[in-house]
Amino acid sequence: MIKPGFFNSLFVIPILNILVLFYFVFEFLHIPFAFGFAIIALTTLVRLVLQPFFNQQMQTSKKMIEIKPQMDALTKKYKNDKKGLQQEQLKLYQQAGINPAAGCLFMIVQIPVFIALYQALLLFLQNTNQAKVIADVNKILYIPGIRITTFDPMFFGFNLSVAPNVAGNVFYYIIPVITAILQYLQVKVSTPQSAPAIVKAGEKTSTQEDFQKAMGTQMKYIFPVLIGWFAYTLPVGLSLYWNVFSLFSIIQYRNINKPAKK
Repeated sequence: MIKPGFFNSLFVIPILNILVLFYFVFEFLHIPFAFGFAIIALTTLVRLVLQPFFNQQMQTSKKMIEIKPQMDALTKKYKNDKKGLQQEQLKLYQQAGINPAAGCLFMIVQIPVFIALYQALLLFLQNTNQAKVIADVNKILYIPGIRITTFDPMFFGFNLSVAPNVAGNVFYYIIPVITAILQYLQVKVSTPQSAPAIVKAGEKTSTQEDFQKAMGTQMKYIFPVLIGWFAYTLPVGLSLYWNVFSLFSIIQYRNINKPAKK
């Protein structure tokens, strides 16, 4: 049961109402696997609403890659002058039209939406008492006319309320594998490749550069494995919405990072 509160009233309950509305419409149209398609429709809607934030974040990331050689040059020039380095970096950001706080701001905007989606889906997917789920959901609907009486969690042979690690079916193991692969592709395409730095003979790379390289490797390989593990232990319905988000991101990153036509 979702209790009234600032966060639930502002995020979770509205998202849950939209999910039920999609489910009601698909059921009314006799579309099979209505709940699975309702999750896809809800995820698509949220992704489209957040599109401007994602787009701005990616544009900022791309500009940061483009000015990296200049940033490296400033770091070497002002390595003993932190105040001077900060001033020159701010000037470079202004010239490139970059707001350093933009990326963090957009991540903050996304976090409550993701948490609300997660909680709304868990209400359906982690409660084995279907009658109680339906009663709890119907209590918080804005429109009485879309009240649900049944709930079918099946989606193309997969039970969206079951986690692969307890499903007892080897086919469910496909879900975390697909989730990990999509996450790997998302990380890969979201990191535009900058020109490799030229290191002169006898010159050592900085500790910062080594740290950034190590972090990049971890993000590229370890993070997808971690997400795959979550997909292995959480209900399949959560992987479904995560994978739809990943597909949107992969497509958008590819469109932004493709070379401009001459």
